[in-house]
Amino acid sequence: MHRPIDDPGAGEGAGRGPGPAPLFPPAAPGDGVPDPGRVDPRVLGALLARHGWQRRGGAAGRYGRWTPPGTGPGGGTSLLVPESRAFPDCEDLLGEALTALARSGTPAAREVLTGLAVPSDEIRWWREAPPGPAGTVPWPEQERFRSAVRKLLLAGALAARGPACYHGSRHRSAARAALDPVTVSADPGGRALTAFLPVPAVRPVAVRLHHALHAAREAVDYQRATGGMDAFDTAVEAGVSRELTEALVALVRGTEGARVALQWAPAAGAPAGCAARPEPVEFSPGDLPALREAGHRYLVDEPSVPVRVTGAVVRLRRSGPRGEGTVRLRVLGGADVAHVRVTLDEEAYRTAGHAHLVGLPIRVAGRLESRGGFRRLTDASEVVPVQVDDAERDRLMKSLHEDLDFFEEACGPGE
Repeated sequence: MHRPIDDPGAGEGAGRGPGPAPLFPPAAPGDGVPDPGRVDPRVLGALLARHGWQRRGGAAGRYGRWTPPGTGPGGGTSLLVPESRAFPDCEDLLGEALTALARSGTPAAREVLTGLAVPSDEIRWWREAPPGPAGTVPWPEQERFRSAVRKLLLAGALAARGPACYHGSRHRSAARAALDPVTVSADPGGRALTAFLPVPAVRPVAVRLHHALHAAREAVDYQRATGGMDAFDTAVEAGVSRELTEALVALVRGTEGARVALQWAPAAGAPAGCAARPEPVEFSPGDLPALREAGHRYLVDEPSVPVRVTGAVVRLRRSGPRGEGTVRLRVLGGADVAHVRVTLDEEAYRTAGHAHLVGLPIRVAGRLESRGGFRRLTDASEVVPVQVDDAERDRLMKSLHEDLDFFEEACGPGE
């Protein structure tokens, strides 16, 4: 069935309460049956084949007869799908086929309708996990599966913004926003998930994830054959990062293996530089040591970044009435993170406190440290208030007045 990928604990089912708000909206084929006049019969045929429907005859060159996955030659609902629009009854046949798909309610039918409603690249994940008593994968394991897929998609979205050994907090909000249009279909047995990435909005993520997964596979093979990690260094340009290796570890851990396959939207074709039919990528438990070592290597190798950050002071803390203190800034510019923490000497701390009281942001130079996920600024200097327009200042002042525990925090114990 179609469902969002959400954080661990999300989902619904017998005996379970509702989970947290979904990361992605649920998939839907649109309002009712797609307009037959706007459906390309060749695209419909490609989507039927992709999602397991079987062609079982039909008038050659005119139409094909398709049956649902898992049915024999004479079983199940069949669809007559024209091969082109060259025949007078094409639109009637398409209308009947689309209506039958909408009424079917099977996962294979819904996935086809989703692909027609919003042309999408599809990424399918399979996991070989031990079955539960009912023969399906236990719910907690399905939750871990969805969490791993969510991490992989986020790693792809981060890599689409630029290569890095370790992204940390950088670009995370923008990467999450890029994944808003993504929808997911779950296999009833809990062993497969399919993500639909609409074209063109999310295609850059699909392309980057495609290159990154193949580069990670090659780097693991090189490490297992030679013991060297050099291939992971060059794989960074393809989109491999600590976030991707951690996601792959989460995908494979506790299973007998996992496989990822990507298929381009039939209506859009393959992007430049990519194979028309990419080979699936497989990972096994034997790959975990190399992936973990690469993740640690990426964390250590990513350098700190010199920045000049403009931010609104949202918290001040120091252990006593005098001396240095710690300031938390909501970043307005200068760094691709939402918040940073910076330790300031007594004079700079006083400047930050005064700026906060009068509703002004401050500007501070320093180095954004990778070890804390790019959340801490070190070697701070040149702390000065920044003038802003009246509307922004009013908004900052309103935020101050709503923060009733500010004065306690300003002189409270250190973190």
